[in-house]
Amino acid sequence: MGLIRFIVYPASVIDDLPEAYRGYLTGADGRVFSTRIEVEDNIVGCRRMSSESCKFHVAWPVPGFGRPVIATASLPEREQPYLLPVELARGKIVQVRNQASQWELSGMRVPPEFAEPSRLAHRAFSRAASCQDRPEEATQLANEALHHACAAAEILTKGYANQALQGRLQRFQGLPASIGCELQGSIPSPDANELFSAAFNSATVSIPWNKIEVVEGEYNWEPCDRQLEWCEQQKLMVRGGSLLDLGPGGLPTWLARWEHDIFNLQSFVCDFVETAISRYVGRIRLWEIAARLNSGGALALTEASLLTLAARVLDVARQVDEEAQLLIRIDQPWGDYQARGQHRLSPMQLVDALLRSAVGLAGVNLELAVGYLPRGSAHRDLLDISRLIDAWSVLGVPIHATLACPSSSDDDGLAGPEWEVEPRMWAQPCDEAGQAEWIDRVLELLLAKPSVAGVSLSHFSDGDPHTFPQAGLLRPDGTPKLALERIITQRQRHKRRD
Repeated sequence: MGLIRFIVYPASVIDDLPEAYRGYLTGADGRVFSTRIEVEDNIVGCRRMSSESCKFHVAWPVPGFGRPVIATASLPEREQPYLLPVELARGKIVQVRNQASQWELSGMRVPPEFAEPSRLAHRAFSRAASCQDRPEEATQLANEALHHACAAAEILTKGYANQALQGRLQRFQGLPASIGCELQGSIPSPDANELFSAAFNSATVSIPWNKIEVVEGEYNWEPCDRQLEWCEQQKLMVRGGSLLDLGPGGLPTWLARWEHDIFNLQSFVCDFVETAISRYVGRIRLWEIAARLNSGGALALTEASLLTLAARVLDVARQVDEEAQLLIRIDQPWGDYQARGQHRLSPMQLVDALLRSAVGLAGVNLELAVGYLPRGSAHRDLLDISRLIDAWSVLGVPIHATLACPSSSDDDGLAGPEWEVEPRMWAQPCDEAGQAEWIDRVLELLLAKPSVAGVSLSHFSDGDPHTFPQAGLLRPDGTPKLALERIITQRQRHKRRD
């Protein structure tokens, strides 16, 4: 078993760093190792099965940027602990420098304001690396280097997004990507219809099996029918699903008695999928067949059972409607949940296996639920999100993204009880302005990516039952949040030119 250790100064920092226990190691190829974190005094030890060089990923306080996940450069094992902030600064500077070179080679004009924070980051890092025998001074300089490196990364990525988006708009005389919202079983009030239509050109009709067939054999399609009729009246593009939520509690409770009988279970699942798609054939062309296939948690299904089930369900869906496009939703797309050692396949390996099996998978929906525990994604900067999309683009299928970000850390009685808001990760307070800023920046970046076919928000109103706490675009009283205004502004800016 391999062990790599990091030291933190001053020792009091570790007392305010619970994120250290959620850190993880990755190999040079990006795969996540099963990682056991051990903290003793101011030493963070990371154990994994192999002894090869690795990167350590951990949320770290960066002045002005909150607590984003930062990765070290690839490090070999050694007896002496590494000084953690110095290695994090090294990793971030290398990442920014490499990305700037790649984009410049592809024809991007690096913004002139990028040079100064890049220069300051290199200067502070060189001083930090050369005084590691004085760890507290080195820590201070490394944190300064991290601040400048993150500033450089933000300038660089915003410059890329602006230039790439302008090119995409010119090429297609408009934006060839949908901007939508999930309805989660409710339709907007008449007063909110105009706001919805101004912000979105698509919507997702929720078709949750665990609510449609609460009792075996008794279906309630009325909420789904109502949502679809409303979408058709508003002339919105429609996506249906998810038909199957393979996360904890996502399937009907009565199905539990079949969890150890995979053949009968498969029969029930395929029957529901066939029934749902047959009901709306010709009216819904884009289907999200399953959600949280990669992280799992439904019943007692193993990773292999989930993969087999997904392949079978996709095949059935394709037989019912050969013209439909079929998606799979991937939560926690960076795969950091693999550090717990309960999964062998990375999210991308799982989707690649389905693509290779030729069962009709036509795209992937990446769920970016940032600011939530325990099954959301940690806060990462725009450059990390850009690199994530680029990595998934290698699969060669259209990418959709679903965004969720909290506007408050207050209790939300209408949200899923298993979700908790983590306000510590943001640079600004966890409020509506912070939510609007994050959605605005990430939406523009995603729309700039050629592989992205659509972006959706997790739900419209906090006044209706929903999954993610405080992630809606309307307050419970129906008044719009700042994030909705930002989306409308972007939509108007990108509308097809006449």
